[in-house]
Amino acid sequence: QVQLVESGGGLVQPGGSLRLSCAGSGFTFSTFFMSWYRQAPEKERELVASISTLGGTTNYADSVKGRFTISRDNAKNTVHLQMNSLKPEDTAVYYCEARRRISTTQVQDYWGQGTQVTVSS
Repeated sequence: QVQLVESGGGLVQPGGSLRLSCAGSGFTFSTFFMSWYRQAPEKERELVASISTLGGTTNYADSVKGRFTISRDNAKNTVHLQMNSLKPEDTAVYYCEARRRISTTQVQDYWGQGTQVTVSS
């Protein structure tokens, strides 16, 4: 059974930090491209950060560059999102995604249940 379980969300003051974690099981974690998305109330889900299978390539949304860092530990089947200098506009439900292309037309795609991040004084 495939599972992605996020943790580490919570309430933090502006300027504070949080570290999100996502633990994968039931699939070959090291062969999947991992990403963090977020969705704020009444807004579309947006890509926050992504990391390649071996961690050598990362990408970030412009809104989080320089503040967030994505990393992965394939030995522990986990991906992390270190979030620093948090702003109220970072408030959202954060989701972990695992993705792997298995053919030119097919993609394996798994999602976690999400973890709430609230930035407020």
